[in-house]
Amino acid sequence: MQILAREQADGAEEALAERYVREVRMCARPYFLIGGDSEDLIQEGMLGLLSAIREYDREKGASFKTYARTCIHNRIRSAVRSARRLKNAPLNDGVSLDDVLSDESQSLGTHYYARSPEEQVLARETENEFISAYSRCLSKLEAEILDLYLDGLTYEEMAVTAGRDVKAVDNAVQRIRRKLARLPSGDNSES
Repeated sequence: MQILAREQADGAEEALAERYVREVRMCARPYFLIGGDSEDLIQEGMLGLLSAIREYDREKGASFKTYARTCIHNRIRSAVRSARRLKNAPLNDGVSLDDVLSDESQSLGTHYYARSPEEQVLARETENEFISAYSRCLSKLEAEILDLYLDGLTYEEMAVTAGRDVKAVDNAVQRIRRKLARLPSGDNSES
């Protein structure tokens, strides 16, 4: 099927993509994309799958499924990393002066504009307070694993960074999920 897709036989590429949609969804599930949602991650995964379909070489010795999974994970991780980069924040959050001065943008009202710098600072402080409040109920290892998880690392990468085995990382993630699920969702500050 991969050979047919590479030769772009009629419908073979789409059939192969449809066959691996579930795999893409499973690969995207553990990741979080800042400023996006799960569908954005699935779309990135589908782009990784498409490149795998087009670039797969049977002569390299890997099965297509293994190669596709690697391409999907790499594409999703790349999207997560690029979303977390702060160097592009001014460009992403900025508003063109042409838009501000044009009649069209003024007719849209104030909801059109991006958050003000003050709102951005407050949002970052709120995020830091949120993480700080939840980190108080976590052990040192769990807090470290949570930071690595939020950075978009895989269990294997977290294990290497933390100096633990993958099972210990998985256990820590499960404990974090249970602890955070038990916390109240309202005001997280301690009185």
